[in-house]
Amino acid sequence: MTPTLKQATGPQYTRILSYGAARGENAVPNDDLVGPIDSSDEWIRQRTGIVTRVRAVPETTAIELSTEAAKDALATSGVAAEDVDLVIVATISNPRQTPSVSAIVADRIGANPAAAYDSNAACAGFAYAVSQADALIRSGAAHYAVVVGVEKLSDIVDPTDRSISFLLGDGAGAVVIGPSDTPGIGPVVWGSDGSRSEAVAMNGTLTQFRDGEVPWPTLRQDGPAVFRWAVWEMAKVAKAALEKAGVDAQDLAAFIPHQANMRIIDEFAKQLKLPETTVIARDIETTGNTSAASIPLATHRLLQEHPELSGGLALQIGFGAGLVYAAQVVVLP
Repeated sequence: MTPTLKQATGPQYTRILSYGAARGENAVPNDDLVGPIDSSDEWIRQRTGIVTRVRAVPETTAIELSTEAAKDALATSGVAAEDVDLVIVATISNPRQTPSVSAIVADRIGANPAAAYDSNAACAGFAYAVSQADALIRSGAAHYAVVVGVEKLSDIVDPTDRSISFLLGDGAGAVVIGPSDTPGIGPVVWGSDGSRSEAVAMNGTLTQFRDGEVPWPTLRQDGPAVFRWAVWEMAKVAKAALEKAGVDAQDLAAFIPHQANMRIIDEFAKQLKLPETTVIARDIETTGNTSAASIPLATHRLLQEHPELSGGLALQIGFGAGLVYAAQVVVLP
């Protein structure tokens, strides 16, 4: 007779205990980028809401940014590094295809031998990873998790590209997630549409670059198509996340969408009918679009500027290359 396998079980609920952040060292204003794309500061501000974006120096990689953000989050979490047994890094910016950013970060923050893996879900990566950490802790597979969203997108931009290059910045945002007596992370609403995979994509492969068929691959997008998809389809996802969490827009202390474009953020707010009391993250103005890092970076800044949001509900939604999306309601630490 085959013996019955034991199954691990964990806590009923989890919550985000703290946030940490690391931004690129240099502030890059629009005027520094407009020449190669034959544009202007006014054009970029009107189309995107970006005044300046942060970019890292050449020597700083996604690994350094992740480590700094993770250490920052741990320092205010009340959790010892050796108690962290799961590290997830959401990124498309690993400077090498292997090893993972997460394994190196786990070691550098003192969490070795934590389980560690990277997740590539582009601008939805952080929301994906939060959902995974929540599920893994509740299943008993982990106790405390560090989740990092990080990008060094300045390595994969073409300064002459008008579709996306002027949007992008570098940075990392991190959270520590652990058990909770009450629900702190709501159900995720997530999905993908690979039929639109070319809407945001690299314009070549590493093997094509190796064989001299293309120059260094860089990120491109079909701006109008992505804008339409984000404004119309993602508002539905945001509403579904509220419904699954059992809350209304009126209950939100904060709305923290992926910092893709200020016009998209404004349209979201209209469609969700957010009350004036809901604080809306607009970190894109001075940080730029940092893909997987944008939601945690924006949240970190909101909590610094509005400490009264602590304990309130926030709706976060990420969406981007894939096309992929994910949204959930969380309790702010």
